[in-house]
Amino acid sequence: MHKAGFVNIIGNPNVGKSTLMNALVGERLSIITSKAQTTRKRVMGIVNGDDFQIVYTDTPGIVNPANKLHEQMMGFIGTALQDADLFLLVTEVGETFKNRHVLQKVIDSSTPVILIINKIDLSNQETIREKMAYWQEQIPRAIIVPCSATEGFNVDKIFDLILERLPEHPAYFPKDELTDRTMRFFVSEIVREKILLYYQKEIPYSCEVAVEAYEEKDGIDNISCLIYVERESQKAILIGHQGKAIKKLGTEARKDIEEFTGKKCFLSLHIKVLKDWRNSDRALKSFGYSLED
Repeated sequence: MHKAGFVNIIGNPNVGKSTLMNALVGERLSIITSKAQTTRKRVMGIVNGDDFQIVYTDTPGIVNPANKLHEQMMGFIGTALQDADLFLLVTEVGETFKNRHVLQKVIDSSTPVILIINKIDLSNQETIREKMAYWQEQIPRAIIVPCSATEGFNVDKIFDLILERLPEHPAYFPKDELTDRTMRFFVSEIVREKILLYYQKEIPYSCEVAVEAYEEKDGIDNISCLIYVERESQKAILIGHQGKAIKKLGTEARKDIEEFTGKKCFLSLHIKVLKDWRNSDRALKSFGYSLED
């Protein structure tokens, strides 16, 4: 008997969905920062065994759309609600689920639910028990699991629960695949993660990263990235005084890319202004924000 299925991870921004998926997959596939809306697209991670294949999907955090980019992000969540064999609904101890529409779709669905109460290392037992009781009342069929993804607490338990509930099915992907994303995608995500880490306020949310060139050579990869911003003033902030900010960004991104690929790389970063790209259908499609992507 072989089991296989799609396990879609959904929840509010910044509750630890990407951290949990990376822990379950055992690889750093989704970027993680303390800022909300870190994940913008569906990112797939595949875990294989002799008699199972778990296809995890990390989705963007649930937002009330303020622009067309947000609408596309919510579109990814909409498809994740439709094509799951199992939901991992990730919450944290101190939050309330703001988007009742999405929650209601989970409640009304017949798809099995494992509800994760994450970040319990930042709380106490009484509060955790209260949250478990609250969520059991909200979704009676859900299995409630307190968890700390950063500490690895109960991650193995979640994995076992997933495996028990996977349907019988042949593998959907070749057994040697780890993800459906390309190396170019992960390079752009690593650069974007560094922008989220090192810049403040609106700057990270106004940026999109595209890999212009990726040339693999013996011993070293030559990579060129374009960072798109919406205004000239944002370009100046990205560059920084005497180019110090962009130099630091490039250095830190290069280190992570080399760790991810296991190879040395030469990374060049360029900045281009593309006004109001977050509301441009054409720009969003070119950046891969389409449900077919």
